[in-house]
Amino acid sequence: MKRIVTREDCIDLVHKSMQRGLGFVLSKFNFQGTKRTELAFSQLNYKSADWWIIPKVRQRWNQLISGDPEIDYIKYFVNDVIKNQKEIRLISLGSGLCHKELELARYSNFTKITCVDISEKRMLEAQKRADELGLKNIEFICTDIYEWEVPKDYYDIVFFQASLHHFYNIEQFVQNKIKKSLKINGLLVINEYVGANRLQFPKIQIENINKAIKIIPKEYRRRHVSNLLKKRYFGSGFIRMIISDPSECIDSESILPTIHSNFQTLLEKPFGGNILMSTLKDISHHFVELTPKKNQILEELFLFEDEYLSSNPSDFIFGIYKNIG
Repeated sequence: MKRIVTREDCIDLVHKSMQRGLGFVLSKFNFQGTKRTELAFSQLNYKSADWWIIPKVRQRWNQLISGDPEIDYIKYFVNDVIKNQKEIRLISLGSGLCHKELELARYSNFTKITCVDISEKRMLEAQKRADELGLKNIEFICTDIYEWEVPKDYYDIVFFQASLHHFYNIEQFVQNKIKKSLKINGLLVINEYVGANRLQFPKIQIENINKAIKIIPKEYRRRHVSNLLKKRYFGSGFIRMIISDPSECIDSESILPTIHSNFQTLLEKPFGGNILMSTLKDISHHFVELTPKKNQILEELFLFEDEYLSSNPSDFIFGIYKNIG
C-alpha cells in the first residue's frame, strides 16, 4: 500500500529549505519531469548529512563487499576481477560527477571510459577534473540517455554507480541500452539501491528504523543545519517522491529480477542500508568524527541492521554479471 503523503514529507520540506535554500525547493514545482530530475542533481557544493558521509559506514560497505574495510569496491573490482585485462572499454550511464569513473580512468586497464548524464553542470565539472588530472582515456556526453543511440556490441563493461534505480521500465532499458551496448561475455557492474519503488518501505522496515533511531541519544539526533530533533521516521510519501525527483527509485524493485533473467550472475554482495540509510539521514554529520561513545552507537546500529538482514533482502547490492547473449 502506497503512502501518499506523510509527516516525513513535511519535515523534509522544512529541512530541505534550510539545507539547500527555498529556491531549490520551489524548483521542484517545475512541470517538466526531466527538468526536475536535472535540477535534483544540479547543485554541486551543498553538504549533505546522509549515511555515506560517515567513514565507518563506508568501511562497513568495504568489509561486506571486498572482505577488507580498507579496500573499496573499485579497488576490489580492478585488482581481483579484471586485473589481467587490458584495452577495456567501459560506459557509465547516469554518471553524475563521475567520481568513480575518474578513479577507474587512472588504471591502465581502461583504454576508453564513456560517461553519459543529463546534467550539463555535472558533465562540465567532471571534464574539468579529468583535465586537471591529465586523463585522456575518459569522455563526457551530456544527453538524455533514453534518446541517445548506444553503440551496438561495443563496450566490455556497462557500469552503474547509484544510477540504475533512476531509470524507468527496467526490462526495456536493460534490453535497449545495456545488453545492446555490451559485447558477448561483457560485464554489467552495479553498485545500487534495489529496494522498494519510491522508498515505499514495508511496515516492518519502518518499525525497525524507528527502533534503531531510539538507539541514538538525543544529543546526536539534531538534524544538519537546523535545530530540528529527529524523533521518528514516518516513511516517504509517494507524491513528494515524484515532486522531488520523478526518476527516484522509479522501478528499483525490478532491477535484480531483470538482471537475473538476462545475465549470468558472477558475484553479488549485499551491503544493507535497509535500516542505516533512513536512521542516519540528516544526522550523519554527528558520526563523521568518532568518539568511543559514538563508535559504540554505530556498532549497535550495525548489529541491529545485520539482525534485520538475516531475514530480509538487502536494499543495496554490489553485483557483477556476464552478458551471455
